[in-house]
This record gives sequence, structure tokens and C-alpha cells, in this order.
Amino acid sequence: MASKLFGNDALKYLRLPLYRNLGVRCQSIGSASTHIDKRYELENAKRENVTRFAFDNSREAFRSKTSLQLLRALLVFRLCSINFLVQKNQQLMKLGQRMLGKGLFRKLMKATFYGHFVAGEDHEAIKPTISKLEQYGVGAILDYSVEEDLSEEDAQKAMGNDQVPIDQPKALADNPDDYKKYRSYKQFADRRKGVVSARTYFYSGEPECDKRLETFISCVDASGGSSSDGFAAIKVTALGRPQLLLKVSEILNQVQNFFDQLAKGSAIQNKIGSSIAKDHFFEGLDRLGVHINQDEADHIFDLIDKDKSGDIDVIEWHEFLTPQLQLSHLFKAKPTGNEKSGKPIISILDKDDLRQIQNMRDRLTKLAKHAEDRGVRLMIDAEQTYFQPAIRRLTLDLQRDINKDRPLVFNTYQCYLKDAYRHAQVDMELARREGFCFAAKVVRGAYMEQERLRAATLGYTDPIHSSYAATSDCFDKTMNSIIEQAAKGRANVMVASHNENSIRFAVQRMEELGLDPDSKRVFFGQLLGMADQISFTLGNAGYSVYKYVPYGPVEDVLPYLSRRAMENRGLLKGILKERAMLWEEFRRRGRENQLFPLNASL
Repeated sequence: MASKLFGNDALKYLRLPLYRNLGVRCQSIGSASTHIDKRYELENAKRENVTRFAFDNSREAFRSKTSLQLLRALLVFRLCSINFLVQKNQQLMKLGQRMLGKGLFRKLMKATFYGHFVAGEDHEAIKPTISKLEQYGVGAILDYSVEEDLSEEDAQKAMGNDQVPIDQPKALADNPDDYKKYRSYKQFADRRKGVVSARTYFYSGEPECDKRLETFISCVDASGGSSSDGFAAIKVTALGRPQLLLKVSEILNQVQNFFDQLAKGSAIQNKIGSSIAKDHFFEGLDRLGVHINQDEADHIFDLIDKDKSGDIDVIEWHEFLTPQLQLSHLFKAKPTGNEKSGKPIISILDKDDLRQIQNMRDRLTKLAKHAEDRGVRLMIDAEQTYFQPAIRRLTLDLQRDINKDRPLVFNTYQCYLKDAYRHAQVDMELARREGFCFAAKVVRGAYMEQERLRAATLGYTDPIHSSYAATSDCFDKTMNSIIEQAAKGRANVMVASHNENSIRFAVQRMEELGLDPDSKRVFFGQLLGMADQISFTLGNAGYSVYKYVPYGPVEDVLPYLSRRAMENRGLLKGILKERAMLWEEFRRRGRENQLFPLNASL
């Protein structure tokens, strides 16, 4: 039966000792008969676990819903399966507003899409939803989901005329991706295109960034006031100029390229990659055309080699060559022609850039410290790959400051990216060395269609794994490595996924490593209105599971609802299962005369 249900490969992940949750206790057994009885109980527990974590118990999945809510969910999922409605959803919603008027349109949305996917309009309105979730063992990740409804032309204007000037000597320009990837291009100015499951912020000045900060602070307050153990999610592009993130990302990528060139052919390897030995450092600099003598090279090497191991790894390298400290002037190309001094090999931020990035840091720090005061965990969402090096760096700096005693700030790793696993390993090692708590959200990714189109159009290497299977392997590998550190008390991880196989694997690893479901080290996350069969099953079993809970006025969250409609169409297999389970629960209530009165606990 189990092999038919899950397949032989999945069975090894289902033999989990969940008897702690299921009421079975192992203890010293004095007699053979007692031992047999206990073994029988344990085998029953294992069989029960196979059933429970098939995520197909419709009664358990939807017991928090009234019968009318079941019907609403069925209607919403049915509408999401009609291609015409999904493709034209934005036009249809605008038409509905004009034809029905504001009041009637709001009632229609609250009875359908808004009511299913959004918790309410403000902090007070969302409290019943959060309370109901907590009643069934599910927490809340609050997100104020108001979005700007900009035209494509306005999005292009918001980009401005920023370009990212880079002067690289030929020795470091071997990889053309560096130049092409970190440019501002008009045809990609509207970063909403091809993005279904993530919100986009556009820059309109520093005062607007300050206003968004206050919105995030209000969201943290709502999370702290509505839940005893809450999360809030933010995007860095809301708090600063995206083109600045592009420039910082370019510099950080140059720093990485420079290291890779110096470490070429290195025989020194560790768990985070190659290292550069001292006797190869000057040789490598000279090979790359750097204007420096042996004594200067030795002095710089000693500064970078913080642990005095005699070699430099990628963590020491990045900590030394930061855009903010502007140490990149140490490395310049050999002068050519009439030049008195060669050009910098690594670009430098100007004074205005440094001022704006400091503003961004200040906003992030203020928000994180406020979250710390309110006992709310803060998740920094990942964004496009051409912003991500800067976002990753800013988040790590924030973790150094805030995560000294508790893992409150979470970085995000998008596992459809080829370098996601390596980045997670490097960041965990940095946290270990510097003594702060590592915390991560692991996701598959939200920008695949846009990233692939941009890479193909501009002619740089596609950063995305070639297949869904490769992405899933990366997700499970990355997640597992963090769970292993969580078992040692060194990390926290949010497993943000609707993929049942990945959830089962995470549960298995927790059990194998002795992590209790309520250890508060491994968390699970799904969207409100989706994957209830996962969330409520985990919540009922005592795991730390959360729903991503959006809120905001009806008219202002229409872009969010539009994305949910498109995302559900893209997740057809999962939606078909959820629809079938909704019908099963509705019919069960009908058979057992439990449809009315509407009792959510039935």
C-alpha cells in the first residue's frame, strides 16, 4: 500500500520515529511479551505516520474552515483553472470595478479571491484569522501586501537613467557575464514581468523609502501584537535605490571573480572551496596585471589572513575587500601609455553611493532592532540575481549585529540558482567563525521566467538549474545541511515550500537528528489559502508551521491577488489535489449531516 502511494524511493523517508508525537513511549522492557507489545505499538506508529504525512487527510486539513469557506475555496480554485480568466485577470478586475462600483466590487472580492487569499484590511481585521490559525497550531508571517499599480512606462521612468559604469582590465574581463548581467536595461525596467509569486518595489526617492520603513515597522508591531511567536517579511529593494544594489552587486561579483582568478590551480581546498597560499599570492597578482611589488603583496596577504593559517579563503577575502571600506584602491592595473597610475581592478563606490547605501543600512538596522524589541523574526526576501549579492551582503551584516544571541534575522536562499548551496555553506561557516546565529529561509525561487529571459536576451549564462529535478535536489541538499546545523544548535531554518516530498524529507531529517517538532529551530511555511493539507497536518502534529498572511485594503492588494491567480494556474497538480480534498471534505460533512450549522471544527 505504502509503495503504491509514495513509490519505493520515498519509503525510506517515511520510516520516521514519530512515536514521540503519536503517544508511544519507548522504555526499558523487562519481559519478552512487553517488548513485543511495545514493538507492535511502534510499528503501528510508523504506519500511522505514513498515513499522516501523505497529506491526504481532508478532515484534518480543512477542519478550521466552515462549509461556506470550503465552497469559496472550490470556486476560487475552479476559476484559477480557467486560462482566459487568469490571463485577463487584471483587465477583468478593473472592468468589474467600473461596472459594479466600489462598494459592490469590494463585496464580490471579499466573497471570493480576497476572502480566500487575504486576511483583512488592517491590523484589527486580521486578528480573527491569526487567532483561528493559532487555534490549530499554525503561526503567521505577516506581510502588508499593498502594491503600486504602475504602468510599464512609469516603471521605466522609476529606473531613471542610471547605468553602472565598470572599467575592467582585460585580465579580469574573461567572463563577459560580469558586464552584461549588472546593467540597467530599458526593456527589463519593469521587474514585474514574468514574476508571479513575488512583489516588486520601484524607487521614487529617499523619502518614499522612509515611508516604506514605517510601513514595515507597523507590520512588525502587528506581528508582535497578534502572535506570540511571529514573523515578518521584507524586501530590501523597498528601502533603497535598486540601481545602487546593482552597482554593489557588480563590485562584489568582481571581488569574487578576482579571488577565483587568483585561486586558479590552487591545491588548497576546504569545505567552502579553494584557498590562496601566500607563495602564490604575489605570483597571481602579477599574472593578472596588478601593479604591486612583493613586499606590498606580502603585507596585504597578512592583513587578509585573519586566522594566520598561511592561506586566504573566500570568507577572509570578501571581508577585506568590501565596497564600504574602499580598500579596492590597493589593487590597480599596471599603468599604460602616459598613465601615472593604473585603473582600479575593482570598482569603487563614490560618495553619493556610499551615503545612499548607508541610508539603506540604517533603515534595515532600525527595522531589525525594532523587530528584536518586539520578539519578531525578520525574513529578508531574496530578489533577482543581479541584486542578490548586495542583498546577501547587507543581510549578513545585519545578522552580525542582531543575531548575536538569537536567530532573529533570516537570509533567503533560492535553490533554483546554481550557486545557492555554495552560498549557504559559506554563510554558515562565516556565522560559525564570527559567533553569530545563522538563520535561513529556503525556497525554490520566484523569478525563473524573468531570469531566463534576461540571460538569453542579454547573452550571459543562465543562473537557473536546468530542470525542476535539479532544483529540488538543490533545495533538499541545502535544507538538509542547515537542519544538520540546527540539530547542533547553530542554526534556524524556514522550509518555505508547498512540495510535499521536500516537507516529508525535512520531517524525516528532524526525526533522525533528534530535533523535536516544537524545538523552534526548524519552521515550515505556506501561503494563506494554499497547501492547507500540509500546514494543518504539520500544525496538528506539533511542528512549527506558519502561513504567509497578507493584508491590506481590497483595492490596493489587487496586484497580489492577480499573482495568486497566476501562481495557482502554474501549480496545477497541487491545486487538483487540493480541490479533490475540498470536495471530499464537503461530501463527508454532507453524509454525516455536518454541513449546517456551519461549524469550523466539524
